[in-house]
Amino acid sequence: MAADTSAERIGVLVHSLLELLKENPEGVAAKDAIAAIRDRVELTDYELGTYNDGSRRYDKVVRFATIDLNKAGWMIKSRGVWFITPDGIAALSDIPDPTERYKKAKALYAEWRRESGRSTGESPSDLDDVEQSDRGVVLEEAESDAWDQVRSHLSKVDPYELQDIVAALLEGMGYHVSWSAPPGKDGGVDVIAFNDPLGTSGPRIKVQVKRWESKVPLDDVRSFISLLGTGDIGVYVSTGGFTKDAKDHARNQEIRRITLLDADRLFQLWVEHYKNIPEQSRSLLPVRAVYFLDKSALV
Repeated sequence: MAADTSAERIGVLVHSLLELLKENPEGVAAKDAIAAIRDRVELTDYELGTYNDGSRRYDKVVRFATIDLNKAGWMIKSRGVWFITPDGIAALSDIPDPTERYKKAKALYAEWRRESGRSTGESPSDLDDVEQSDRGVVLEEAESDAWDQVRSHLSKVDPYELQDIVAALLEGMGYHVSWSAPPGKDGGVDVIAFNDPLGTSGPRIKVQVKRWESKVPLDDVRSFISLLGTGDIGVYVSTGGFTKDAKDHARNQEIRRITLLDADRLFQLWVEHYKNIPEQSRSLLPVRAVYFLDKSALV
């Protein structure tokens, strides 16, 4: 089966990806993006094939193509989610031909390699067989799978267990949890914490925790803000994230302070403060680091 990794062909896939990310400025999970492109572009026989390990060739081709886009500054990857940048949006309009656009991305990647002192040469997506190419893509897939598992777990845990996770995180961050809501109506506040055991210094922290699949809308954030006194700090946790209007409203508060945490940010903080979280609480969300040699970072 002849490989189809020409600039013309990859340009088509890259064009579809950039258009998808432009339509979704808040980002698209890597797996969802790859699936969406597959629905938009008719795949070749080569792309429909698989490697000896059973992985799909098409998935690898797209992931390798994103190396060029990322180094060109046209997209950002963050914990398994892909985002388009302003430069990426500009490239869509400034370079209308998909082939020429992809060649430009490759040229910018080559420029990045020269400036960073890395060896010159073809980018991985030029290779006839990407199976033996840069292991960074394998790592990216592993990280993406790991984050998908975390998000899936947090979206399915018992709501009160999620509340306990948030309370344990606050304790790991050095705060003192004075109250957690029991089952039943809570009046919009699930956890209360202070800077010291008696609550005599610093502000009071009020936390609302939602195990939602959908994004929290603006009205819900407004309702929570109305529960905050002038000396309170609000923390709104939602596994489903928040709408753009809700995030903008929270960010623009002048008097009442509020922080919004989605599943990704919640887990990032959990990992960061894991060693300080009470040992009996770590079992709520146990994690383990796996270390490896990142050859892509070597000069």
